[in-house]
Amino acid sequence: MKRLITICAALAMTLVLAAAATAQETLTVDIFGPGQRKVNMVILPPRALQDDLPPMAQTFEQTVENNLSYLPFLEETPMDQLLGGDPSTGVKSTEIDFRPLQLAKIDLVMTSGWNSNGLEVRVYDTFGRRMIIGKAYGRVTQDNIVDIADRFSSAFVDALTGKKAFFDSPLAFVRQLGKSKEIYTVLPQGRELTRITTMGGFNLGPAWSPDGSRLAFTHIGEKSHYLGVYEKNTGKTELYTDKLGQSVISPEFMPGGGLAVTLNRHGHADIYKLDSAFKPQRALVKSSFIDVSPSFDRTGRHMVFTSGRAGNPHIYMMDLQTGKIRRITLDGTYNTHPCLSPDGRYIAYNRRTGSGHRIFVHDLETSRERQVSFGPGSDEYPAFGPDGYFIAFASNRSGQYRLYLTTRHGDAAKMIKTGSGAAFAPAWDTALQ
Repeated sequence: MKRLITICAALAMTLVLAAAATAQETLTVDIFGPGQRKVNMVILPPRALQDDLPPMAQTFEQTVENNLSYLPFLEETPMDQLLGGDPSTGVKSTEIDFRPLQLAKIDLVMTSGWNSNGLEVRVYDTFGRRMIIGKAYGRVTQDNIVDIADRFSSAFVDALTGKKAFFDSPLAFVRQLGKSKEIYTVLPQGRELTRITTMGGFNLGPAWSPDGSRLAFTHIGEKSHYLGVYEKNTGKTELYTDKLGQSVISPEFMPGGGLAVTLNRHGHADIYKLDSAFKPQRALVKSSFIDVSPSFDRTGRHMVFTSGRAGNPHIYMMDLQTGKIRRITLDGTYNTHPCLSPDGRYIAYNRRTGSGHRIFVHDLETSRERQVSFGPGSDEYPAFGPDGYFIAFASNRSGQYRLYLTTRHGDAAKMIKTGSGAAFAPAWDTALQ
């Protein structure tokens, strides 16, 4: 369920900044380019514009700081490292002395002001003294302040990079509970951990619907495999078996409607499209080899999957309009669990190497591959975020499988808090917020 907050007013948002008196340039971060520009930022202490500063002001600041710590292109400078301390007397640009910020090579400065009507937040470019983003929020309470901080963080990243951030996009994953495996969801920041399944057995391979309203998964019971579908709005889960056979593996919703899943109906594993009643409609990929793990771009035109048709598991891509299939991975002898980025340009997958499984990213435009995880242990189950920039994956580098975040460029991985028990098989809700 999407979290709603009341926005009293939206202040001006602009990316055009003055870098010098005689020239204009745009301060942006090209997160999709070959390199990333490091941006230095300072968050100034919150200010009370009327009355006293509420306790939730600290909650807002801490939440934003934690959110921004996930961004490898952003470097926060602690306020106490500024020569002369706080260079502001208020929250507006006319109330900030930008000179010490410029001398300290600070690119961005954030201010927050609190009054009886709510919260005002602004981020300025220190060299151009222009506002990049400003937001005003009303009816702010202790119950919704974290949601507001997430929304502001996403809007700020959008203004800086042109891409939506992941701060309010949940991950589904599998968590080990004794002898059973259950489906959970969690925000990438480690908040709002929620158990989805409570049926025991093995519940595996979660996958979100394009609008984020449903989760499909495989339930392995005592006698058979089942297709499980969880409805987020009602909290109810239904199990389906009719005409699916004894094996139901790696379900994945299709953007154009329907559900793709690997079934063993004729003695070998093929990928089928299911209809709205979750019954087999037609085979998408059919061969005498094992074909599993379908993944789609946001348009639903292309599907990537794993197949053993070359003698070893490799990654293939199918044009669903023409039916043409081409092999993607040529190196290695064991490439599995592909995930196609929402924009359809990149494929993340894991490859078995001499030192364990590692995550690789294949650029479909250039055919270049990049290793983006480096262990120790094994790194598996990559899942692109909604922006196609961040990648969640599972790793046992700490001795037990946990979830981690990295980027398409292979930046340092950051662990996601998921509670006790092994965690693996992340699936990111890529619905546009």
